[in-house]
Amino acid sequence: MGAGQVSRLPRRGRSVRAAVLVAAASVAVGCGSGSGSGGDDTAGAPSGEDRSRLSGELWLNPDGHGPVAVAQARAEGRTAEADALEPLAEQPTATWVATPENPFPVVERLSVAAADAGQLPVLVAYNVPLRDCRLYSAGGAADADAYLSWIGSFAAALGDRPAVVVLEPDAIAQAVVGCEGVEPAARYELLAQAVEILDRQPEVRVYLDAGNASWVTDLPVLADALRRSNVDQADGFAVNVSNFEATDVSAEYGLALSEELQEDAPPGTPPAHFVIDTSRNGVGPPEPRADGERWCNPPGRRLGEAPTTASDLPRVDALLWIKQPGDSDGTCRGGPAAGQWWPEAAAELVAG
Repeated sequence: MGAGQVSRLPRRGRSVRAAVLVAAASVAVGCGSGSGSGGDDTAGAPSGEDRSRLSGELWLNPDGHGPVAVAQARAEGRTAEADALEPLAEQPTATWVATPENPFPVVERLSVAAADAGQLPVLVAYNVPLRDCRLYSAGGAADADAYLSWIGSFAAALGDRPAVVVLEPDAIAQAVVGCEGVEPAARYELLAQAVEILDRQPEVRVYLDAGNASWVTDLPVLADALRRSNVDQADGFAVNVSNFEATDVSAEYGLALSEELQEDAPPGTPPAHFVIDTSRNGVGPPEPRADGERWCNPPGRRLGEAPTTASDLPRVDALLWIKQPGDSDGTCRGGPAAGQWWPEAAAELVAG
């Protein structure tokens, strides 16, 4: 694959669609590393149906929090700070779309900018009703109808341009473990409709969030929730979003979940693929805490493997920085509101 090309292989459960975008050459993204376990997939790059469904260069949003912070530091003469944070300005990260307002203008602007660069944007759709179970990222659409209108505008804004969409972090796992006010069946049906809406866009690749390796450990239950949320029409699922589980642990967890999904799949159905968030998992998760909040702004974390669509892990379509490194998890341990840039946390991630 030459520089500036973005292509996608056929997704699970639907026919092949022509998907090649040729554009000007741009900066290449470094590859992550890792090894898988089990079956023939472990010998080098996966083959056949286990090949990645993504390839090409990921889009580096110049308006991401890292690039903006570095540019501002340089403009203000804070050269040492800019140099220290430079790694956060060099790697493509996902852009979260979480506003309850009509997302069409912002999604279209992001999509067009990435297409003009010949690169593949990663967008996070984050507006499900009762988002984050009223925790630090509370909010979301007022009801199901408002959400479906919102996700329809999101999808329409992508047009026929390529994009990866990570759909509603935490939404399925929170429904599985229990969230006051969330009826699991209704949540799964809403997500299933969202997948169907996004799937109408020919170059969009959709990954339903599936939590992380230390959250829902009952894989049959989680697999059932994913099926009911229409994972078979999606391109797969995402693991470790905004979390800290090591890449090898996340890969093993995702592969086991993929195998569980395969158990009841019709004969000949390709296995479910997944993406892993490696933005902050360089030293794995912190030790458990009595308050149960080891996931919220834990100290001592480090950046993980660089984002890439060239993973050699079985059924892993990409290693992605879905959580923007340096963004707060919420107002815990002195952090600002969830999703806001936190310079001290950013510096710690890089220094580690």
